[in-house]
Amino acid sequence: MTLNLALELIRRRSLTPEDAGCQQLIAERLAQTGFHAEHLRFGNVDNLWITHGRGAPVFSFLGHTDVVPTGPVSAWQSDPFEPVVRNGMLYGRGAADMKGSVAAMVTALERFVAAYPKHRGTLALLLTSDEEGMALDGTHRVVGHLGKNNVKIDWCLVGEPSSLEALGDVVKIGRRGSLTGTLIVEGVQGHVAYPHLADNPIHSSAPALTELCAIEWDQGNEHYPPTSFQISNIHAGTGADNVIPGQAEVLFNFRFSTALTPPQIQNRMVDVLTRHKLKFRLDWQAPSLPFLTAAGPLFDAVRAVIKEVGGRDTEPSTAGGTSDGRFVAPTGAEVIELGPCNRTIHKVNECVSVADLETLTCMYEKILERLLV
Repeated sequence: MTLNLALELIRRRSLTPEDAGCQQLIAERLAQTGFHAEHLRFGNVDNLWITHGRGAPVFSFLGHTDVVPTGPVSAWQSDPFEPVVRNGMLYGRGAADMKGSVAAMVTALERFVAAYPKHRGTLALLLTSDEEGMALDGTHRVVGHLGKNNVKIDWCLVGEPSSLEALGDVVKIGRRGSLTGTLIVEGVQGHVAYPHLADNPIHSSAPALTELCAIEWDQGNEHYPPTSFQISNIHAGTGADNVIPGQAEVLFNFRFSTALTPPQIQNRMVDVLTRHKLKFRLDWQAPSLPFLTAAGPLFDAVRAVIKEVGGRDTEPSTAGGTSDGRFVAPTGAEVIELGPCNRTIHKVNECVSVADLETLTCMYEKILERLLV
């Protein structure tokens, strides 16, 4: 039963990048139905690649066993790592993001293999404990490892919580790219009473930042909203109220569509800062590129099953943050995200509908039937 496995997984305090034994539990359980597990540890991150069958096509579920911190436990109605069911909802850290989905995947795999032991192609599950963290030694490394061993995923179904109000009302057919950076603006420290002897980097950078916030970077396209620029943090000063800071640090992020590339964004930002005659330095993080699966057998199967099981038409979307699907899509795989409602993810009292877990399991199983039977 999906609920029982979800309870076991939530009880394990798998804060990024810890797995806390979740993957071993799943590997041992699926071994009983003939799955072969390959444990891949890169750095301090545990990853699991587990398969049944052989050859093409390769269908892989993709999920993560790590969770974000809980915040003050006192703010929760119950211990976040002692899952409870109240009024049909399962409460606990990771219930929706995404131990509930992982449990549904495992149960669906068991049921499908029991019904179709000689299914065509390869059935797989890829799990990491690094999705909520830096995502350097997780799915990204596993995909590289698979490529070196000539393993290519054809269809990848990610269990991220994609739904808004009802299970399956929204599926993610892609994600926007993400480009994060730090802007350092240099000034001259001084006394607030003698501003002519100083150069306030907050003041000098404000017009440039205002312009960056107002720019229409692009108009988006059929599948993506326009690119957005957001400042997430500004830091300056010594802590004293009578000192003009000598340096200002600005953390920012772009969420961008396929209409732009990271170099285009970077060059345009440099042009704005240079035109405002700032003394600055930009430090960029490695970007996450946008991906899109607009059509194909996987999306057709997902859409048909949601209609069959849930009785609703699904809305394809690329909204939201990033997911590990961004590491699989560049290999040529079709990537779709289907998971529970996301209203409580990363929040206090995170929860998921128990009924939805069983329905999601059924959806996953029927998607496999449409593609591998």
